[in-house]
Amino acid sequence: MKSLYFLIVFVITVTSYSQSTIYNTKNGYAANGYDVVAYFRNGAHVGNDKYIFTYDNVDFKFSNEENLNLFKSAPKKYIPQYGGWCAYALALKNKKVGINPKTFEIRGGKLYLFYNSKLINTHKKWLGENPKVLIRKADDNWRSLLNETGRK
Repeated sequence: MKSLYFLIVFVITVTSYSQSTIYNTKNGYAANGYDVVAYFRNGAHVGNDKYIFTYDNVDFKFSNEENLNLFKSAPKKYIPQYGGWCAYALALKNKKVGINPKTFEIRGGKLYLFYNSKLINTHKKWLGENPKVLIRKADDNWRSLLNETGRK
C-alpha cells in the first residue's frame, strides 16, 4: 500500500513539473492570449476562445482553425523565444518581464516579444542596439534560468 502511495505522489510530482520551459502565461495563455501563428503570417491578433490548444502544459489561443492546425503540425516553430517574456529585459537584466503582445519581431524565423508602455518601448531599444549580440545574451541568460529551475 505504501508503494502505491509513493508511486501516485511520484507521478503527480513528475507531471506537475513536466513543462519543459517557463512560459509567460498572463491571462492564462501563452503570449497573453495572442495567436502565436498569426505573428508569422499577418501580425498580432488576439486568439479566439473557440480555438485553444494545450501544448507543453500551456494553453495557446488562435484566431482561426487554420492557425490552430498549423501550430499543431509544428508547435516549436511558433513558440515565442524565452517563454514569451521580454527579449530585451532578458538580454540586459536577466529578468523575466511581461510583454505587450502587440510589440514583436520575427527574426531568423523566431518570434521575439517585448515590453512596451507609454514610457518605454523595449523593441525600439533592441533595434537601436545590436540585436544579434542581445540574442546571444538572452539565449545565455535563458539557459541559465532554465538550469536553475531544472527545466530544459
